[in-house]
Amino acid sequence: MRFLRPLPVFFLMLVWVCFIPCQAQQTKEQLASHYYSQGEYAQAAELYDALYKRTPNKFYYQMLYRSLLELKQYKEAETLVSKRIKQNPADLYLHVDLGKVHERKGDIKKANKIYNAVIEKVGVDTKQITELTQAFETAGHPEQAIQVYLFARKKMKNQYAFVGELATLYQHVGDYEAMMQEYFDLLDNVPQMISSIQVSLQRALNETSNPQLAEGLRNTLIQRVQKHPENNRYLEMMIWFSLQQKDFQFAMVQAKSVDARFPELEGEPLVRVASIARSNEAYDVAQECYATLCKKGPEHPHYFDSRVGELEVRFARINRNFPLENDKLRQLLRDYNAALVELGKDARTVTLMRNYAHLLAYYADSVQAAADMLYDILDISKLSRLDRDEVKLELGDLLLFAGEVWDASLLYMQVEKANKNDVLGSQAKFKNAQLAYYNHEFPWAKTQLDVLRGSTSKLIANDAMELSLIISDNMEDDSTYTMLEKYASADLMLYRNQLESAWNLLDSISTGALSHPLFDEVLFQKAKIRIRQQRYAEADSLLQQLVNQYSEDLLADDALMLLAELNEEKLDNLTRARDCYERLILDYPSSFYVERARKRYNELKNTAVKSNNTL
Repeated sequence: MRFLRPLPVFFLMLVWVCFIPCQAQQTKEQLASHYYSQGEYAQAAELYDALYKRTPNKFYYQMLYRSLLELKQYKEAETLVSKRIKQNPADLYLHVDLGKVHERKGDIKKANKIYNAVIEKVGVDTKQITELTQAFETAGHPEQAIQVYLFARKKMKNQYAFVGELATLYQHVGDYEAMMQEYFDLLDNVPQMISSIQVSLQRALNETSNPQLAEGLRNTLIQRVQKHPENNRYLEMMIWFSLQQKDFQFAMVQAKSVDARFPELEGEPLVRVASIARSNEAYDVAQECYATLCKKGPEHPHYFDSRVGELEVRFARINRNFPLENDKLRQLLRDYNAALVELGKDARTVTLMRNYAHLLAYYADSVQAAADMLYDILDISKLSRLDRDEVKLELGDLLLFAGEVWDASLLYMQVEKANKNDVLGSQAKFKNAQLAYYNHEFPWAKTQLDVLRGSTSKLIANDAMELSLIISDNMEDDSTYTMLEKYASADLMLYRNQLESAWNLLDSISTGALSHPLFDEVLFQKAKIRIRQQRYAEADSLLQQLVNQYSEDLLADDALMLLAELNEEKLDNLTRARDCYERLILDYPSSFYVERARKRYNELKNTAVKSNNTL
């Protein structure tokens, strides 16, 4: 076996001799940094001076320079910078440091002379240009940084160099017109940069609270569209900007203009506007976009999707709490039937078939026809497993609605078993627990609901928590479950659209005791009944009573949300609706509805501002 030979003593001493100065310098640097951060600039300057003399790097220079400025030792600072300029003539940023010394002394004229002179020295070295502009920005002179880029652009003979950097600087100084000029001149000559320009503009809009930026962008785009009507990129930019500002109506007008002028785009802008408007619940705009595309006929590449999309938008407008007028319902049913006759019943039209079944069952009182439609879906050979299980859940709901409780439970269990580890399985489990609640099997239902409170789906977890708390609160206070059984039965009647029977049962809870934990739930359910009966003023009064008397209870945020929607959509009291949304956001920040409420609040507020500006 061979052993390592020991290192010579001389070598170890050499390493030690080199190590000690390095360690000492590191300690001195840490001490200097500490003094500087504590505002003890004299001590910092002394240490950085020693460090700089030993190792004249950029960092030690900058820290010594800053320390001297803080100490107002301008002569020493000027000497330091001047010597470094002689040693490093290519480092143009040093001239900004020199100008800053004179500026701090109060000699602005001499400082500007130095600044202007160094700009004239700019060449085509990108690193040098970047360092110089950064120095000007750090010194608080973004205007000179702009001049550096413009001068460098001339030297390079490239009018599109530094577009992003210049646009950002123009944004910072508030020269939005020049900022737009940079981006749109680039777009004129390099159209493929449109996506990058949109990203940059979106970032600027997010960073700038000044409304003049958005207004300036809008006006500039209008001018460019008028000046270059043949350039579809500006129309695309106008559509993009309108969508960013959620001005969906204007976006649609522009999309129609693009569609008319540039048929080779085959309606893509209209499809994009329809999709985004639909996801933002701007249903009027989405429906009109789809309808415009449908008019182009079955040969158009977007005809099928638009035909389906238009009906889906009309379906999405339906809120089960807000009834659909009979004439509109009949027309919608006819349109669904016509679409299915035209497009066929296959995997592509599953969504149409499901929505049609929903309308038939819950709005047209045609349960058997709805069930037949769902069975038709299950007979489709190429149906995906996910679609099949979702339809089974809907069929289970329909059977429960029709009174076939055990058949409904069997379907729920099948779906839960097939989807144990995903959201659909949790949804099926919740429905089965809810069915047990309807059947007055409260302990078992609560056990299942408590498991679901940890669901990955926020909606399912929220619903499970609410129903679990209803059960637990009333199991503790009423060992006979009498009131809870009445409430669960009324809940099932409400689900089955037996409104008067549900009302009477709920009324018996209200009159059966002086107080009860279920009273807020009773008010909420009564309000939903009156809404479905189109007795909106009574519903408004019931919801307001709930909010006033039970503001600390579980349903307070639900009531506020429903009250806001009722005032916005049916009572046309937008001010009150906005107030309800605002109260929900402020008083119930952890509510499931906060995001939706904030979105509606902002849109109503913007509408009010635009209305006042018009007046």
